[in-house]
Amino acid sequence: MHPERATMPVTSQLFRGFPWAKLWGSSLFQRQLPCCPTSHRPTSSQPHPIWPTAMPVRGYRRSPDLHSYNLTPPQVNSILKANEYSFKVPEFDGKNVSSVMGFDSNQLPANAPIEDRRSAATCLQTRGMLLGVFDGHAGCACAQALSERLFYYVAMSLMPHETLCELESAVEAGRPLSPILQWHKHPNDYFTREAQTMYFNSLRTYWQELIDLSSPGESLGPREALLSAFKRLDSDLSLEAQFPALGRNVYLAFSGATACVAHIDGSDLYVANTGDGRAVLGVQEEDGSFSAHTLSNDHNAQNENEVARIQGEHPPSEKKTVVRQDRLLGLLMPFRAFGDVKFKWSIDLQRGVLESGPDQLHDNEHTKFIPPNYHTPPYLTAEPEITHHRLRPQDRFLVLGTDGLWETLHRQEVVRIVGEYLTGVHQRQPLTVGGYHVTLGQMQGLLAERKARASLAFQDQNAATHLIRHAVGNNEFGAVDHETLSKMLSLPEELARMYRDDITIIITQFNPHRNNCMCL
Repeated sequence: MHPERATMPVTSQLFRGFPWAKLWGSSLFQRQLPCCPTSHRPTSSQPHPIWPTAMPVRGYRRSPDLHSYNLTPPQVNSILKANEYSFKVPEFDGKNVSSVMGFDSNQLPANAPIEDRRSAATCLQTRGMLLGVFDGHAGCACAQALSERLFYYVAMSLMPHETLCELESAVEAGRPLSPILQWHKHPNDYFTREAQTMYFNSLRTYWQELIDLSSPGESLGPREALLSAFKRLDSDLSLEAQFPALGRNVYLAFSGATACVAHIDGSDLYVANTGDGRAVLGVQEEDGSFSAHTLSNDHNAQNENEVARIQGEHPPSEKKTVVRQDRLLGLLMPFRAFGDVKFKWSIDLQRGVLESGPDQLHDNEHTKFIPPNYHTPPYLTAEPEITHHRLRPQDRFLVLGTDGLWETLHRQEVVRIVGEYLTGVHQRQPLTVGGYHVTLGQMQGLLAERKARASLAFQDQNAATHLIRHAVGNNEFGAVDHETLSKMLSLPEELARMYRDDITIIITQFNPHRNNCMCL
């Protein structure tokens, strides 16, 4: 890389000429909402969300009885639909030429403020679509940064050498830039304004290095592009926290986030996963039923390969300490994540950055705390596990969800609920009561509930909303129950996290006719 490039100033005149506004998305200048200016800065009196003192991720309480209030159906719907968003891919000459018909997304918070984020955009250079869900911990700062920045790193990684050179020439000359991404955003999905210069400088340095490392006619494939983008953004988050000249965001680096991202271009579906988010494909069988095909692996203690990987990266003397109580070093549940420099930096680097950082860090017991048995860092990586799948006509939809969804519903149940919603065809399963003793009257009531379920399904205009309704409102018999919904949605903020996690969902519907043509 040319050494002078990294220090090139981005002038205010350049921003007035809109190149960064167009590159970064016009919503950057349209909306600025508070992310979590203090929530991701834990104080000594607040337990750190990722430490064992916090409520475990699994084993939530299921029946809130004392601290909730009765909500009317319209009130329930208002809460469930507050963050829903839908996008339909435009048709040309009455035909959808894309493999994606559109997507529905939604979020339901448990933390206050919510620590999950979501993103969806069309990559204008390739016409591929990028979709992602991000689950933050120790605050929302890292997840927020991923939702704004990761897709730009992916888009740059996919660009051919010539396009990158044109981009650099335009910036050097102060010319307006062509848009890189077309964002599909809910009004509540916002960009932070304060850090835009730092974000741009880091991204520009990355594309300059891509230019130096490639030759005319060369470009990365989707797998290599996703891998490079994930690793480079995590590296930039670390560097930006270490050097004041880069803008310095120490709080962001000490928080963390998982990421589950899909890139869909034609019949090629790539999933890049870091952490415990999940991507599940809904496949329609010949009899009309739906089966689940998982396209990602959870990176946690339930994954034996992950445990073996981490143990193999450290000396045999650490085999019993690197994973304790199903957590990394006994503290962190996901085994891969962005940020979380407390599990990546050396002890000397952590102390040096904290001592030269803001005064608030000096008195913060959690940031100063060094994990136990911390001998051979790094213990954590943001490197994604990447899966490729070639879409077939029977592949009807893809569900991306943070772990708050999968802790509540089994993947097969998720696929069944979404499949029945999208097709309007309800598979009649034998009525089970899960070992409960029920009277004849109760059985009649359950049958009546099931009969009414088909009509209730269409009160939601968004598949993700419908899925959240089931995830939060299912009773012990697997049916949506208004009383259960009301109780779960009316819990006070300080209690909601004891019963469930934040839930973020993106459901992408595929075009079976387009995929059928591509398979011929």
